Amino acid sequence: MAGIKRFEDIEAWKRARQLVKQVYNLTSDGAFDKDYSLKDQMRRAAVSIVSNIAEGFSRQTDREFVQFLYIAKGSTCEVQSQLYIAHDLNYISQAKFSELYNEADETAKLISGFIRYLKGGADS
Repeated sequence: MAGIKRFEDIEAWKRARQLVKQVYNLTSDGAFDKDYSLKDQMRRAAVSIVSNIAEGFSRQTDREFVQFLYIAKGSTCEVQSQLYIAHDLNYISQAKFSELYNEADETAKLISGFIRYLKGGADS
């Protein structure tokens, strides 16, 4: 991890942080007012992404870090799945769905690239 001294330097973490902000903004809207379960689950999944990247970084071994990155990537897909539910329940528009889905997809791609890097170029 040459050049990375803090988890805050990791591009995937930075992107995931933005996704968390977007998820919180989205779920603060009136459509989510009474659906506490979905709101909470989406927020937890988004927070899990940044948390697992940070926690994995602290482990100090690439093998353990990769394990936490896979968890973060899974949480990214969880957010995407929950976006489908929010859209199906008419909590969000197609445009908002696409915007956040694509943001989550870009985050997942950064995580996958970082996994490949840590594994020495092997498939993720």
